[in-house]
Amino acid sequence: MENNRPVIALTGATGYIGGNLLEQIQQKADVIALSRSGDDKENTEHVTWRSADFFSMKDAEKALEGADYAVYLIHSMKPSAKLTQAKFEDMDLILADNFARAAKKQGVKQIIYLSGIVPQNEERNKLSRHLRSRLEVEKVLRAYGTPVTTIRAGLIVGPKGSSFPILSKLARRLPFMLLPKWTRTKTHPIALKDVVGSLSKSVGNDEVKDRSIDVGGPEVMTYKEMMIQTAEVLGKQPRVVDVPFMTVNLSRLWVMLVTGASKEMVYPLVESLQHSMVAKNKAEGISEGKISFKEAAKTALEEEEEASGAPDYLKPNPTGKDVRSVQRVMLPEGKNAEWAGEEYMKWLSTLANPLLWTEVDAHKKGQVFLLSKTKPLLELSYAPDESDQYRVLYKITGGRFVSVKDDSRARIEFRQIPDTQECIIAIHEYEPSMPWFIYKYTQANVHLVVMYLYKKHLEKLMRKHHEDSGAKKEVVEA
Repeated sequence: MENNRPVIALTGATGYIGGNLLEQIQQKADVIALSRSGDDKENTEHVTWRSADFFSMKDAEKALEGADYAVYLIHSMKPSAKLTQAKFEDMDLILADNFARAAKKQGVKQIIYLSGIVPQNEERNKLSRHLRSRLEVEKVLRAYGTPVTTIRAGLIVGPKGSSFPILSKLARRLPFMLLPKWTRTKTHPIALKDVVGSLSKSVGNDEVKDRSIDVGGPEVMTYKEMMIQTAEVLGKQPRVVDVPFMTVNLSRLWVMLVTGASKEMVYPLVESLQHSMVAKNKAEGISEGKISFKEAAKTALEEEEEASGAPDYLKPNPTGKDVRSVQRVMLPEGKNAEWAGEEYMKWLSTLANPLLWTEVDAHKKGQVFLLSKTKPLLELSYAPDESDQYRVLYKITGGRFVSVKDDSRARIEFRQIPDTQECIIAIHEYEPSMPWFIYKYTQANVHLVVMYLYKKHLEKLMRKHHEDSGAKKEVVEA
């Protein structure tokens, strides 16, 4: 008998949203459940588990092989390596770009992306870093031609996760609350079950392809009202005092101290709370959550008591000995990622000449030497099968500074953000050869200095380009 069930690739399948969505969509589709630890899971009749690290383009392509639709639930607010030198928005961009490229290559018909509600009529540069990043990810997912449906939600009321567990911990721990101005901001909470329903209804739905849809529950509330109602569900009656003077910066520290959440998790979330996030761009049958906040909070708190494991914001950072370092730079007009990689190798040779120099052969293999040619500090091997003019990959294949094993995937990539002159330069899965304590306080900081100087070098080239263009324009006009 022919199997006519569609195949859905589901990222974050072990997360609290992905896990709930997995239970629902396997009723109507075969699911490729994707997780970093997918190989440890047991396949069932309608669920096939795959391990995938979406920082790797090859992993992304293998993950989406055979999928008709793909659900994107990836976010990188927590460190992704033992040492992470990166802003979350730059890491999110890499993940989205790999996913979108892989979706295009594998013929995926639709991407469903869970994002956050974006305030209407708000200038982009005034949005929080978190909301700007969500918009940037949406743009990148659309950049390669695959139809994208974006489901934009406010605070999702469910166990684990980040936002609601932080809110519930504040309500649980504080006998009285000093509530700053942002707690009177309106938002549109939605129950986890309703969000899962909105995502499920969007898969394969032609009416919502290439649309951004806001979803929310039956009530528009302030964060103050949510805290009070959560406390009531917990059987508490905290004293509430409105204060006009607690800034967002102070609030971030306050939330960290009370909840134990990390800076990487708390700062972007609290910065977004100053924006009013109410569902406006709706789609009938998808936008309207039915479950009240109090009912959703009660369910979430009950499930939280029964659940094993910590919520997302308290999960430990990765262990091991790997490094991820990501920087964003601007490229001169007309230049691309391919040029940026070649220019980087040439520029390194001038950085500390004659003490430090590079050699690049006809196959673009680069070696960086210090003082002598006995052994390079680093050896970078160009990967033509994984490169194009907008994304260039060099594998880190040797050198005194790096520990290279048979299964090593250490690499440096230059990736141009679609339709911009911005470029992401990223080192992935790098393992230093020197002891970790020494590396962390020496070579790791030297790398940041080198990348800062390269950024300044590119800025100098851009200024020169503008000056030369201005001079040519004056000559023509004369």
